Amino acid sequence: MSEDAYRLTSPDGLEMELPIRKGTVGPDVIEIARLYREHKVFTYDPGFVSTGSCESDITYIDGEKGILMYRGYPVEQLAEHSSFIEVAYLLIHGDLPKVDQLAAFDNTIRRHTMLNEGMLSFFKGFRYDAHPMAMLSAVVGSMSAYYHDEMDATNPDHRDIFAHRILAKLPTIAAAAFKLNIGQPFMYPRNDLNYTENLLHMLFAVPAEPYEIDPVAADALDLLFILHADHEQNCSTSTVRMAGSSGANPYSAIAAGVAALWGPAHGGANEAVLNMLEDIGDVSQIGKYIDKAKDRNDPFRLMGFGHRVYKNFDPRATIIRGMCYKVLDRLGSQDTPLFDLALELEQIALKDDYFIEKNLYPNVDFYSGIIYRALGIPTSMFTVMFALGRSVGWTAHWREMIVDPTGRISRPRQLYTGPLARDYTQIEKR
Repeated sequence: MSEDAYRLTSPDGLEMELPIRKGTVGPDVIEIARLYREHKVFTYDPGFVSTGSCESDITYIDGEKGILMYRGYPVEQLAEHSSFIEVAYLLIHGDLPKVDQLAAFDNTIRRHTMLNEGMLSFFKGFRYDAHPMAMLSAVVGSMSAYYHDEMDATNPDHRDIFAHRILAKLPTIAAAAFKLNIGQPFMYPRNDLNYTENLLHMLFAVPAEPYEIDPVAADALDLLFILHADHEQNCSTSTVRMAGSSGANPYSAIAAGVAALWGPAHGGANEAVLNMLEDIGDVSQIGKYIDKAKDRNDPFRLMGFGHRVYKNFDPRATIIRGMCYKVLDRLGSQDTPLFDLALELEQIALKDDYFIEKNLYPNVDFYSGIIYRALGIPTSMFTVMFALGRSVGWTAHWREMIVDPTGRISRPRQLYTGPLARDYTQIEKR
């Protein structure tokens, strides 16, 4: 038997060798494409938790060791030294940019933030209380109606135009949704501001008076966007790839990713953290809720602790924790009881043997929700902010999938457990 093959005995009694493929780093994968073709069997893996769905060179995660890398660069280094726009260039184009490349990329993003006026009119059709994620997914999908002349996925120039356009315009769409919710006039973007400064301006400025951008708020958003930029083959990224595999236009694929992210099990975790803190209500109640979390028969769960992938610690949480304290020191005074509660809960959980043994450490969602709240961003916008950062990863994965010569339309199979073949019975005889 080859050292690079896995021996399997099929249901019909035949032995076969399945090739083992090795990546740069991480677990090997067994190539199973021949199973159905030669032996008429599928693999069964609900949720695809043990299935490699594609080959990718964008992001690597080692959940056991708490490692997250973008294009080989540890996220800790990027968070300390880089900016979101530079990380976006890295994810989209594969390498860190040189000075002139970053300047040109940044200039392109700054100068393509405005929306077609027809797209702004689209917002008038939504109810004033429409959820921002509903508006985001709808308006992103509508972009294909405005930019249909530049959607040829086989054209590398069109792929670049799409990547720059979606990155530039998503903050403008997000801010327009926020302004509709609060009944304020839409604020146009400004080319003199960087990515997160411009977002803050569009969210919080009003025509009646000047708006001063707090550099701590801009830095906090920039860091959060870096940490959320990509996370391998998660639900929304896999959705983008699956939708794009059919040849659907890229705006439709991104809109599908937005819809997947909206699910509370995926992008809504930081909103759930704030809801949990409000349910706890007061520092004096923490002990009671800690006991409830330890009780297997109690449905209560501590939100923002532990992670499906990271088994020891979430490297993003370690990075954002310091920024969380910095933001609270600067901006958190208006909601002190809630933040005091969050910080006390964090300290108790970090020292409690039960949480230590089960590796239930605070994750990135615990801290990001607190930061967004301190910045004055409502919980309904939390997942939208997540989408702004993750849009870069979605775009990078869509581009990678489109140019993959082995790419095929995604078509998972199933284990059928329904009735056997049966004959139709006329209604009067049933």
